[in-house]
Amino acid sequence: MSFGQSVPSRRALLAAGALLPLAGRPAEASAAAAPESAQRYYDRAARLAGDDPVLRALVKALGPDLTMPAAKPLAPMRIFDDVAVLGTSFVQATALLTSQGVILIDAMGSPDDAENIIIPGLRAVGADPAQIKYVVVAHGHHDHFGGAQLLADRYGARVLMSRADWDLVAAERPANAPKRDLVIADGQKITLGDTTVTFHHTPGHTPGTVSPIFPVRWKGRRHTAMLWGGTNPPAAIEGKRANLSSVLAFAATMRRAGVEVELNNHGGADHGLARIEELRADPTRTANPFIIGRARAQRFMKVMEVMLRGRIAQDQEAGSGQARRGS
Repeated sequence: MSFGQSVPSRRALLAAGALLPLAGRPAEASAAAAPESAQRYYDRAARLAGDDPVLRALVKALGPDLTMPAAKPLAPMRIFDDVAVLGTSFVQATALLTSQGVILIDAMGSPDDAENIIIPGLRAVGADPAQIKYVVVAHGHHDHFGGAQLLADRYGARVLMSRADWDLVAAERPANAPKRDLVIADGQKITLGDTTVTFHHTPGHTPGTVSPIFPVRWKGRRHTAMLWGGTNPPAAIEGKRANLSSVLAFAATMRRAGVEVELNNHGGADHGLARIEELRADPTRTANPFIIGRARAQRFMKVMEVMLRGRIAQDQEAGSGQARRGS
């Protein structure tokens, strides 16, 4: 395991085409040359989502008028044989329960969250918090790294973040940031017991957002999962373009890896909270609502792509309007 080493990014190969029109057939080229309105992209995303509650939640989460919900208590829950979700209705930490300890993805917003939610939550699902070996910070916002240092100090857990987001938290929240520890490189793997996690840089939400791909088990059967590291796009149009490029690159990575399970660290963004409650209501059920299949996982990414194109178009429309008013 070589932390901090640079791995050539596949994203650069896709970045040049990230803002090309969706149409790819020659007959559509002339029509696609004219920029589409933001509303047309939003309408297209809604059609792609159809009546799928997971995709409809994503359309809403990526809309320009999103209002973040207040945090409410969320009882800890194993959503797979070896994956538990801990947190609130606003933000969640995801615990991968391996044969040699716990890999915790995100650490919520404060030491109090670690003390009062993560630690007792792990015990409630039958895991030992003293076995937390790694705390992976998917992106450098305080609601994802706030409890990391307490877990590192108490249990000796190593804290991982991308280099760009280590820099971000040091600049923006130096008093609350965890001590700089391990750096996540694009494409890096870590193995703990019977679980190998592969990390992929997906900048956009923050400059160094990371999205992992890892195996999970449901009723003893293995599946391949992803956790999208940061959903809501940033205010700057350049950040939205980076986000779009990340979506395109990660969708291709998911296809190659055979991802069929979709997870998020904000369960309100992908109908995740409702799916947790479905499992809680019937723990003996055979079907797991987080196993959405490969085709639907790709459709999830396509909806995200189209919504981001709409957000970029909306920024461009706003810029054009300001230019006209100023002329």
